[in-house]
Amino acid sequence: MKRFPTLLLSLLLLAPATVLAQQTAERSAAYTVETGDRWLDAQLQDINHYAERYPDAFLDEVSRYANVPRGYVSALFTTHGWQAGDIYFACFWAKASGQTCRDSVRAFSQNPEGGWEAVVTRMPVKPDNLHVRAVRHAIVASYEHWDRPITLDATLKRQLKR
Repeated sequence: MKRFPTLLLSLLLLAPATVLAQQTAERSAAYTVETGDRWLDAQLQDINHYAERYPDAFLDEVSRYANVPRGYVSALFTTHGWQAGDIYFACFWAKASGQTCRDSVRAFSQNPEGGWEAVVTRMPVKPDNLHVRAVRHAIVASYEHWDRPITLDATLKRQLKR
């Protein structure tokens, strides 16, 4: 019985740290991303705002469609303080390039200099246009899953024939 108060106290002490790490309007407003693709950067910034209001839908989307364990995505999001846009890009880039989300996270964590545009060039699988295209298409699909409007650029309009 003495364990319960100790466990409860431990959980209460950990709860504020988790809440502080979550996506907030302030964190989203300060977020900048550098993928080398302006449309992609704008969507990743918008994904941050979406994750503020709908964190569970965001976590479910990345877990389900990027094939990443939800617990890992959740830990990045709530415990390690990663921005939602960076999580999204890391996991979907990894899927597009045949790597793991952990590979992308590790590469960015070790050397974020130059943003994602530079990070992906230092990863073992060299980036190509098909990887970028796959991430862009994943974002369009996610917006459809979320029933969220999205403005396509000229390239996506041609590719998706909308």
